[in-house]
Order: sequence, then structure tokens, then C-alpha cells
Amino acid sequence: MSHLLHLDSSARGASFSRELSARFAEVWRAARPGAGYTYRDVAAEPVPPIGQAWTEICDALLAAGITDPDGYASVVETPEQREAWAVVEPLLAELLAADVVLIGAPMYNFSIPATLKLWIDQVTFPKMSLAGKAFVVAGARGGTYLPGTPREPVDHHERYLRDFFAGHYDVHDVTFLHSELTNALVDPRLSPRDPDRVASRETALRAAESFASAEGAV
Repeated sequence: MSHLLHLDSSARGASFSRELSARFAEVWRAARPGAGYTYRDVAAEPVPPIGQAWTEICDALLAAGITDPDGYASVVETPEQREAWAVVEPLLAELLAADVVLIGAPMYNFSIPATLKLWIDQVTFPKMSLAGKAFVVAGARGGTYLPGTPREPVDHHERYLRDFFAGHYDVHDVTFLHSELTNALVDPRLSPRDPDRVASRETALRAAESFASAEGAV
């Protein structure tokens, strides 16, 4: 039976990325009665940063050539490493149990929120493949960074996540759903683009519904 891991990372309690990820999760679950579901809000309950003990675990995994997550705990030896592993273990278990990973990720300063990066750092180990899992990113951006727009070159939000999923997880098929120009609500310079904001939001919500209900979304 399919299992959905749903992460949110927006600092805002009511945000466009949260709205979009919630819509996807709602439709996905309705289309799959009885499917598993885990929710984690890494903004409300931040994951701690990795430390020295975490890096020691990584070094030991590389030295031993261990790439199967089932063997990760075998290299944990010192009290400090056990403490670090106690943070990692539940996060990693949630990720490994998921068939679909849904990430609500607004763009902050051209990239992803620090809270999401902390989660990524904790659950990513050398040569760890997650090939076969589906990844969906529900994004929100204050401006527009679509192909052909002036700010496309500084989009280190979608580009970073695509590169990360491909380079570390061997996941190349990632679905991105973006609600753009959200700052048109608050920035007078962007207020003339509010109709575009509305259209982008509606398009993203419809796309989330369509993809969540499709068989290809596991």
C-alpha cells in the first residue's frame, strides 16, 4: 500500500506553499483510501543541524562501503554518535517508508528555507539511492522565475532541488508545482501583476489536483 510523506517548511502558518501541498495531500489521500500518511512540519518543529558526530557516521559508512540504509546503524559506536543517530533515525525511517515524498518549499532568498536544508542534511548519506520514489515539490515564489523571465538565472530553488535529488538520491523525475508572484499581494511594485498571481495560483492548484489523482503519483 502506498505511503505519502508530507513535509512543510514555510515560516508562515498560512502560506501559498502550504496551501498547495495541502491540496495535493488531500486529493492524493482521497484517491487512495487506506494509504499511509505521515506529516512533518520542519518549520514549526525544526530539525537540529548536523554536527561532528554525524560527520563521523558518514565517514564510517564511506570507509566500510555501506550504502544500504539497513546497515547504517552498524557503524554507530560512541555516545555522541548514538545521540546524533537518535535524531536521524526517525527522520530517515519516515523517508524510507514513503513511496511519495511531498515537500512544501517556498523560495527564500533565491533558494530553499534553511529549515528544509536542515532536514535534507540529516537524512542524506553517501551513495544513498531513493530511485523509485516519487518526489513532488509544492513551491511558492514572491516573483516569477519561469524559463525566459529575467530572474530565471537566479532560481536556486528548483534548480538546487533538481540537482540534489538527481545527484544524491538518483531521482530524476520530480514534479514541481509553483505558485508565483505571491508578493503582488504586498509589494506595490508588483501589484499590477496581481492577475498573473491569481492565474498562477489557480494553475498550480489544478495541477496539484490532477497529478495527485493520477495513477502515476503512486
